[in-house]
Amino acid sequence: MERPVVAGVDGSETGLAALDWAVDEAERYALPLRIVHASLWERYEGVQTDPAADRPTGQDEAEDIVAAAAERARLRAPGVAVTTAVLPEDPAGALLREAEGAALVVVGNRGRGEFTGLLLGSVSLVVAARSSCPVVVVRGDRYTRDAGHGRVLLGIGEHDVDSPAVRFAFREAALRDAELDVVRAWRRPSPRHTGHPLLTGEAGGGDERRASDLLDKALDALAREHPHVRVRRVTVEGAPHRVLVQRSAAADLLVVGARRRDGLVGLELGRVAHRALHHAECPVAIVPQYPPRGQEEPEGVEDTEDTEG
Repeated sequence: MERPVVAGVDGSETGLAALDWAVDEAERYALPLRIVHASLWERYEGVQTDPAADRPTGQDEAEDIVAAAAERARLRAPGVAVTTAVLPEDPAGALLREAEGAALVVVGNRGRGEFTGLLLGSVSLVVAARSSCPVVVVRGDRYTRDAGHGRVLLGIGEHDVDSPAVRFAFREAALRDAELDVVRAWRRPSPRHTGHPLLTGEAGGGDERRASDLLDKALDALAREHPHVRVRRVTVEGAPHRVLVQRSAAADLLVVGARRRDGLVGLELGRVAHRALHHAECPVAIVPQYPPRGQEEPEGVEDTEDTEG
């Protein structure tokens, strides 16, 4: 059975934007679409003072949201097979369970009822940080969500040689017939961590060369597998999260890897992925990456490249 693209919906405008993005993605990959709405309506309906009141129940409202979303999906892409689920559960927990059998989970950047000042909703953050499959948090304007730029942006980290994030970005670029803009940000080391540049003779050039070499190692094999994908390789001096957020304004999708560790409890997002989810100007794909057995790293290691606040 094919793994579906799962869209989390809640009736909000951001949820509808995420639904449309998920429909288009399911159509690109020729995958089924599963529309999920989860809420804890049963917990609150048990304390109603007037159960006979003439108003829809929480379940009625949830079913209406899902039915409207399914109709919207079928009108947007009639060839995509659509299934639905209404779940009386915590939304984040339900979507994480759905992720175990999904190819991709798609959510809006902020759900209905979230504080208007929030940059990212709590459900979106938890799902992106814990999902076992890639998660796309849909951000940006309509032009970006409709792939108007023709560009997929990929941030390369130290562990991205033959990584799921790089493979994901190449597939996206290939299916969209888009340019793949691959960026490796590098930083000049602090003088307390290295010899003085006048003594080493590098003056930062060694760091840029290492960034360029890492790009080649991360990309060469997949570039040969996808010869029709136009790849632009860029090394930029600066904080990785700032570089990627700035470049996201001209991209349709930003792809970032997130290291996962077996048995770790909590949100597994490095600083770069966390900042991208809050500030990028296009949808953000968070692709989970697990270190090989015997190569687990101490907690916090993925943040060592990005020390600015």
